[in-house]
Amino acid sequence: MAVSELEKIVAGGSIPNHIAIIMDGNGRWAKSKGKSRAFGHREGVRSVREIVEAAARLDVKYLTLYTFSTENWKRPKDEVSTLMRLLVTSLRKELDSLLENNVRLIIIGDESRLPLEAQKEVRRAIERTKNNTGLTLNLALSYSSRWDIVRAVRKIALEARSGKISPEDIDDNLISTHLSTAAIPDPDLLIRTSGELRLSNFLLWELAYTELYISDCFWPEFRTHELCEAIQSYQSRERRFGQVSEQLTQKSGRRKSVKEERINAVTSI
Repeated sequence: MAVSELEKIVAGGSIPNHIAIIMDGNGRWAKSKGKSRAFGHREGVRSVREIVEAAARLDVKYLTLYTFSTENWKRPKDEVSTLMRLLVTSLRKELDSLLENNVRLIIIGDESRLPLEAQKEVRRAIERTKNNTGLTLNLALSYSSRWDIVRAVRKIALEARSGKISPEDIDDNLISTHLSTAAIPDPDLLIRTSGELRLSNFLLWELAYTELYISDCFWPEFRTHELCEAIQSYQSRERRFGQVSEQLTQKSGRRKSVKEERINAVTSI
C-alpha cells in the first residue's frame, strides 16, 4: 500500500467522515478478461479488503458498501448462490484482519432473507468486532432504500396510531431516526464505480447533500490510488448545504439535530 500517497491525502484537506460506495462492474470486468462473473466477484473481494484497510489508515469513521441489493435476488440462482457463499467465506477469512485493524462491522438491510449460514457468519462477525473503536464498516446486505423508507414510515404510523407521537411531530429528523442508518451520519462522499450514473436505490434519503464521485474503473480495478483520487476530488469542493459561502462560518454554533444527538448517544455506549 502506498503509504506516502495516503499521507498526501491526509495533508491535502479534510477526510470524509463517511464514505459510501456502490461497488459496480464485477461481471463486466470479468467478461472483458474472458472470465466468469464468479471470477469477477472474487476479485472484487480483493478490492474490498484494500479499500477497508486504506479507509482505516485514513481515519475514515464510516464506510458503507453496497454489497447486495434487494433487486439482486432477481439474478440467476447460480450467481446468487455464489455471492452468498462468497459472503460467508469472506467474513470467515477477513475477521482476523477486521480485528487487527480495529474495524467494527455492522449491517443494514433485510437480514432475514439471507441464507441461515450467511446470517450466522454476519452475526458472529458483528459480535466479535462490536467493541472495536476504529472504522465502522457498514455492509448493505439485501438492502434497498425504498424498502428502508417504507419500513420507517410504517413504524412512524404505528407510533402515531398508538398516540406516542402526533402528525405534527413528523419531520426529517424523526424519519431519519427510524431508518436503518439512524445510528450513523449521512455520507459525505458517494463513490460509484464502472462509470454508471445512477443511485440504484441506495441511501436515497441519506444522500441528499452527499458529494458524488463517479469512477470509470470497474470495482475489481478500484484500489487505494483510485480511493485517493476520489477523496482529492472531495477535498477540492465547497459543501454549502444550500447556503452561501459566507454562511458556512456560522455552522459551529448551530444546534445539533435529533439524528446527531442519537449518533453521539449510540457511539458513547
